[in-house]
Amino acid sequence: MIRFLAKCLCFSGVFVATGTRLFAQDSASVSPLVISGSVDAYYKYDFARIKGGSGNIPTSFASDNNSVSLGMIDVALKKSTGKASFVGEVAFGPRGQYQSIPNGDGTDGNTFHVQNLYMTYALSEKFSLTGGYMGTFVGYEVISPAGNFNYSTSYLFTSGPFQNAGIKANYAFSDKLGLMVGLFNDWNTYRDFNGVSHFGAQLFLSPVKGWSAYINVLTGRSAAIPASGDDPGVAGSAVLGSGTIVDLTTAYQISESFKLGLNAADYSLPADNGGYSGVALYPQYAFSASCALGLRGEYFKVKDVIADGLTAEGASVAALTLSANLKSGGLTFIPEVRLDSSSDRVFSKNNSSFSSGLKDSKRASQFSFAVVYSF
Repeated sequence: MIRFLAKCLCFSGVFVATGTRLFAQDSASVSPLVISGSVDAYYKYDFARIKGGSGNIPTSFASDNNSVSLGMIDVALKKSTGKASFVGEVAFGPRGQYQSIPNGDGTDGNTFHVQNLYMTYALSEKFSLTGGYMGTFVGYEVISPAGNFNYSTSYLFTSGPFQNAGIKANYAFSDKLGLMVGLFNDWNTYRDFNGVSHFGAQLFLSPVKGWSAYINVLTGRSAAIPASGDDPGVAGSAVLGSGTIVDLTTAYQISESFKLGLNAADYSLPADNGGYSGVALYPQYAFSASCALGLRGEYFKVKDVIADGLTAEGASVAALTLSANLKSGGLTFIPEVRLDSSSDRVFSKNNSSFSSGLKDSKRASQFSFAVVYSF
């Protein structure tokens, strides 16, 4: 026993000494701590004269009607020491707390939400390993309003994963080709209750200057979570996060003024239990450095659910969102008009039907004005 402990202590000493030498070599390239983030607030008016509640259009964020409301304050910390680096990002406020899923329904007493908490080690200039809790690699839009042109979000964003906890390996073959593979928890959870259960991969392509494309896949089986209805934006009646999602995200800076983005995704749950498919197009034109106009045109379809020989047909929705970005220093003003049209009656016609929970309209429209400050 004593001999075994001596060997362990000897090995530990070698390990510490080696680690100390590696750290000493890396410490020559210590970067300063970088602090960044954003704050946002908004006003939204629903043309159906909705006076309260969670909003007539069932997508994420900007849900308060006829109210000057808070988004969130988002603070990110980044630092690197040689080959090692970390990112920690925390958000306070409705958009960053319970609307970003893990903190539940906002009644649990929490006032914050961890957006990112991960560490990276670069084994070489081309190969790195990352582990922790990360904003998802799937999709075009993100939680932070500073990362989106439109203030309201798409059905594709609302229905897909927000974050993925796990470990991933990244390899850059060149500045035009890269590959990521990883093992992940269930969607949007700090911990996995049925074990690390998802495999994900991303292929990065940059065929020409100004054009980038990401082909993403995420597949696995999540712990049982009840679904919440058949409205657009809800993936189906089985376990959200189970099954396979295939996603294409691409953007092309065609000219100095004109940018075109595209997001297409298909999500299938096991045993014909639903899912969704959709596509969103993002043309944007910059008149100057301080003024730009962008349109999001989206088609989204909830897949049919087949059970006991019966088929429950899923609804589809077409949505047009016209947004302007008016910039002054760190401020961005985002006036926005949105029109949604569904194949089924999934919206409320007026405030009385909304208050009673009645879905009696195939159309919904809204105006919003948001202010986002990035630092």
